[in-house]
Order: sequence, then structure tokens, then C-alpha cells
Amino acid sequence: MILKELKINTWIGDPTNCYIIFDEKSKETMVIDPAGDVDKIEELINILGGNLKYIYLTHCHGDHILGVPELKRRCGGKILIHIYDAEGLNNAEINLTPYIVEENIELEADSRIKDNDLIHLGELEFEVIYTPGHTKGGTSLYCKKEACVFTGDTLFRGTWGRTDCPTASIEDIMDSITNKLLKLPDNTICYPGHGLSTKIRDEKPIYLELKPKLI
Repeated sequence: MILKELKINTWIGDPTNCYIIFDEKSKETMVIDPAGDVDKIEELINILGGNLKYIYLTHCHGDHILGVPELKRRCGGKILIHIYDAEGLNNAEINLTPYIVEENIELEADSRIKDNDLIHLGELEFEVIYTPGHTKGGTSLYCKKEACVFTGDTLFRGTWGRTDCPTASIEDIMDSITNKLLKLPDNTICYPGHGLSTKIRDEKPIYLELKPKLI
């Protein structure tokens, strides 16, 4: 697996992490949360010689989906999002795009995914983990073979996602982290929607022992 990360600037001041996953044998490619900078995303896909199979959205917020229409137009790929967040793709009150751009983004998912669904990219297998809390349809994407999980805005290094947005819930996000993500192997690398990567073992003390994050 080849993994590339792009930091895409949005109005919120905290760049969105867009991930490009490439299976070397099949050339199949997946882009996670294309927030913009489609020229750079397309360039990386072309450099890799990739064939875009999936556009995976961890949730429906505007700072994660702004690049989707143009990326799909240029490169194809099926849009995947949890069934509970599919509505938010074309509901500005939920996806909050008016706070980011002057025009509303309206999208339709090609496939509505659910908890425990399996997504295949060549020889790579990813498991959908339903992790609501930041939104009601937030998901994380786990690859056991590569010991990594893409956590969207559920789990960050040293903290968790905001719960003051439409459909958010502090109870749900804590449940998602403690009962789902922290159950993954300790050496699992977490690639979040913003900020730096971390590992499950480094986040456990925050939630299980109520200790502050150590720098």
C-alpha cells in the first residue's frame, strides 16, 4: 500500500487531511475526504498511475467534501458514505457548506455504507467502523493488514471531534472512541481528519485513565 497525505486549507484554519491510498498491484486507488485542491489530488493519482475506484467520505461536513464534485467529474470513482450521513450531502443545514463557500454543495452517494461493511482495493481490505458522535453517520475505516485506521473527525491526537454541530452527540462520540476505536490493536496508526497522526496505545490513557495528553 502507498499512502499519500495532503493538507487542504479551508476557512476553519485547520487544514483537512485528505488521504490517497494506492494498491500497487491492481493500481486501484481510494481518496478519503477530498476537501479541495483537486489539481493536486489528480496529479498524485496520475503520478502513481492510479485508477480511482472510491471517494470515501468519513462524514458529510463541507470541509471534507468540497472537492468531491470536481474530483468525480475528472477521475470518476464511487462516492461512499454512511447511510445516516447520506442525507447531509445535499442538506446545507447539516453539511455546513454555506459557512465555507457561497454556494451550496449538493451530492448524491453512489453507495450508502454500514457498520462492518468491507471495502476492497486490490488486495487491500478495509472495514467500515460506525463511529457516530461528530455527526450521526460518521465512520472510521480500518485496515488490519496495514495496521491503520482513518478516523475522520471522531478521534484526533490527544482529543476528539466537536460535538456542537448538527446531529452531533458527546455521548455517542465517547462511546465510539472507547468501545470501538480503542478496541483496535495498540500499534494501530490513527490517521485523523485534521492534525497529526497518533497510535491507539497513545490515546488509551486519555479515555481509560483520564490522563492528559503528553507532548
